[in-house]
Amino acid sequence: MKTVISTAAAPAAIGPYSQAIDCGTFVVTSGQVPFDPATGVLVEGDITVQTRQVLNNIKAVLAAAGLTMDNVVKTTVFLQNMGDFAAMNAVYAEFFTEGQYPARSAVEVAALPKGALVEIETICVK
Repeated sequence: MKTVISTAAAPAAIGPYSQAIDCGTFVVTSGQVPFDPATGVLVEGDITVQTRQVLNNIKAVLAAAGLTMDNVVKTTVFLQNMGDFAAMNAVYAEFFTEGQYPARSAVEVAALPKGALVEIETICVK
């Protein structure tokens, strides 16, 4: 069973992909970038502003699937600059229950869509 998850409360897909897929026992989100869901435009600001927008976008997609951030078991964080790791990490920690953080990978990439500083994808259990 595979169900597409879509919500106007998060940025629309900018290509041939879904915001998330519900696979029955787990939900996988596509990478979210810091776009304002109302305008589809990249939010201006530093890594803390952009990380907060990304995580709020993820929360909106998860809500559409009937989930919360507590359902997240794995994240992958893509950073345009690994020098932003500490600042991203501080905002990231605000969105998860302390002591129950998901598994995570974080990598530096050459570029992200529309010049974003951060992109995050998740795997969640229901």
